[in-house]
Parts: sequence; structure tokens; C-alpha cells
Amino acid sequence: MRLAEAERVEITVLVDNITDSLSSVPAFVQREWPRIQKAGMRLLSGGAICCANHGLGLVVTAFGPNGPHTMLFDAGPVDYAVENNGTRLGVDFGAIEAAMLSHGHWDHGGGLPRALAMSRAANGGRDVPLYLHPEMDRPRGQQARDRGVLRYDDIPTPQRWRELGAEPVVTREAVTCLDDLFFVSGEIPRVTAYEKGLPGQVRRMPDGSWVPDPLLTDERFLAVNVRGKGLVVFSACSHAGIVNVLLHARESFPGVRLHAAMGGFHLAGPTEAAIPETVRDLAQFGLDHLIPAHCTGWRAQRALLDAFGEEVVLPCAVGKVFML
Repeated sequence: MRLAEAERVEITVLVDNITDSLSSVPAFVQREWPRIQKAGMRLLSGGAICCANHGLGLVVTAFGPNGPHTMLFDAGPVDYAVENNGTRLGVDFGAIEAAMLSHGHWDHGGGLPRALAMSRAANGGRDVPLYLHPEMDRPRGQQARDRGVLRYDDIPTPQRWRELGAEPVVTREAVTCLDDLFFVSGEIPRVTAYEKGLPGQVRRMPDGSWVPDPLLTDERFLAVNVRGKGLVVFSACSHAGIVNVLLHARESFPGVRLHAAMGGFHLAGPTEAAIPETVRDLAQFGLDHLIPAHCTGWRAQRALLDAFGEEVVLPCAVGKVFML
């Protein structure tokens, strides 16, 4: 599959679990407060800054030979986080030409309806292509200790997304879009023994029963190929395992090196046991940057920093802008 080279890529963190505008950053990363000042903030106050929320949303702009193209990769859990943060950061929602929902979980799709509405309000009412997997709208939940099920908020069906202002692109196969600058992966093969998905997740069958559903086969990643650097891989939650994600990215583009991996690596809670093997096997990719976000967890971030150092590991935070 052809993937055009971008001269550079710029990522604005629209939604993330944490906020941090005080820690020092390298020159290619901008913190939240300078960004909101650039967008017009003149009085620093609680009402002027971004809010952290459990989820992830990235505005990714790839600068190609025909100019920049912008894609929204997830939009966090809720409408107010999108509107609050997007407005304060000066995100140009009218420039968003396509969107992708990485997998069927509320903390990645709950803010998408508001993001779509803001995009259509700014682009003259045009529907936004939205890349979806055909199975991500199935009802899901988490097995509770009392053997009951804690329901997850449902993901809209393709028809409902159409009513919300999207142009659904429903496929389980890999595709490219926006002048071939963005690669939306197909389903991610499960190769490693220690990356086991999301323990305890269940899905509801047509007869109302709940069955185990730990693998989240609807999860996919996004990638951009930066000239002279290599692939930047965006993995929103890595239920497939970040090592499996990067193995598939490398297999999809033989001969193209991996430059960076950004997103939630899902190494918190019941998946913390996989931290040692994950850190060990990440070394094989020779990544210039690891940008952990969302569900990575502080124990995994500490382990990554111990293994690869601050020049490689750059913790994410809402409002940050990464220029790679």
C-alpha cells in the first residue's frame, strides 16, 4: 500500500488524562499555556485552561507536497472536554478533513459527536469522513466482581453517525486517505503471548447474554510517514498490545523505520503484569520517541523512562503540541 511522505507532522493533544504545563519540554514540544496564549488567552485563570479527562483525542496535521491535511484521531469521552479544550487551544475544526475512531469504547468516541458538530459548523456544513470498524458498535461492558456486568456507554451505529454529520467509511481492511498521507490500519494480529487484550470485558449477544470479549478485534492504529525520519504510529489504547501494534506497523511497511509511537499503551490496572515484557520488546524498534498517554499508567511510564531515558520518552498531557 502506498503511503506518501509528509515533510512533518504536528499533533495537538485535544483530550488526555492529565494536565501538565509546568514541566520542561524539548524544543519540538509546546506546552499548553503558550498554546492558549497564542490562541488569545490574556488572563490566566481556571476558566482559561484545558481540562483533563479520562480518554484521548488527537488533532493530527500532516504537511504533504500538496499542503497540510488534518485528521482527528478519537475525541475523548465527552462533549464538554472537546468544546472546552478545542476552543481554548484555538483548534481549527473547519480544517479537520477526516476522523477515525480507533475502537469501540466510550472514552474515545464519546466526544466525537460534538467534534463533528463543531467541524460542520466551521466548514460550511460538509459531512466529515469517519473511519469505523464494522464491529465497534456492539454492546459491551465489564464483568463485575459480583458477577454482574457494568455496561459501557454504547458507540453509535454507522447510520447514527451519518445523522450526526459523519460520512461513515466502514471497513476492517487497511486504507489510506487525504492524499495518502494517513494510514488507517486493518485489524492488528496478536503475536505476543503477554499482550492479552482487556481482561474482564464482555459483549452482549442478540439473546441478551454476555460473553467474554477481551481481544477488541475492532481496534486499529493510525500512521504517518515523515520524510527522513520514518513512521509515526498513533495507538489510542493499545488493547492489542503496543508491541503487537508496532510489529504490524513494521510488517505493513517493510524497509520504513519506526520513528515514534504515541498514545495510550494500556499498561495500567490488570495489564500492569505485562510491563516488563513490553519494555523489553519495545527496544527492538529503535524508536526515537515514545509518547505515552491516557491509559499507559504511571508505573509503565516510570519503567519506560528508566529503560529509554528522557530523550526518548516524552509524557503526554492535554494541550501539548508535538512537532515531529
